[in-house]
Amino acid sequence: MARVSRAARDRLRVAGPCDDGPVQPTLALFDPAPVPYAQRMVTDGTDRVAWMRARARGVTATDVARLTGEKAVRQVAIEKLLGTGFSGNAFTRHGREREPEIGRWVARHHAGMRGNTALFHADGVREHLATPDGLRERDGVLELCEIKTTRSAWRSIPRHYLRQIWWQQYVLGAERTLVVWEQHDDFVPVSGVPETRWVDRDDNEIHRLVHLADQLLAAMRR
Repeated sequence: MARVSRAARDRLRVAGPCDDGPVQPTLALFDPAPVPYAQRMVTDGTDRVAWMRARARGVTATDVARLTGEKAVRQVAIEKLLGTGFSGNAFTRHGREREPEIGRWVARHHAGMRGNTALFHADGVREHLATPDGLRERDGVLELCEIKTTRSAWRSIPRHYLRQIWWQQYVLGAERTLVVWEQHDDFVPVSGVPETRWVDRDDNEIHRLVHLADQLLAAMRR
């Protein structure tokens, strides 16, 4: 028997009671088959200018990480429309320099996880965008990787990074993400082995983030 998809259940609306029979759904119960993530690539990332331009037209995981409420939505909308002038600092440069090396460590210890620079859009929503640091498919299940560098020792993954991770899972259609982080002291790694933790998909959080992202898109169009 065919299963009712999660998205269909979320969107299902019912009509009011009538004398002729049971309550009837007003939408089809079954969604069409999802479009594979590989067919939803916006740009492969080799042209950084094209990658940046595509990101500017939509909502990215970096944007969503900041979306804590309506005030944040307004602020991010202003910055996306007018720019911030920020082009990086010593910490972002360190992260870019270390990411390839950490990615090679991930590839050695998590078979099949390959690096990624491509930008993808969500199934059916071209303005919802994400570029995970890595991805792999196992038995038809998509898993992602996100790499971070930090000055601080983490007891748990910071909340703004979790928002970023859940957004990437939504856009790509992934079930979980391997978060890999390397702590440094004055830009020198404190250990030869990065920390790792798996983060499962959270559809309740994703639903909230999609709502905020749509508010951001609406604010950008005003």
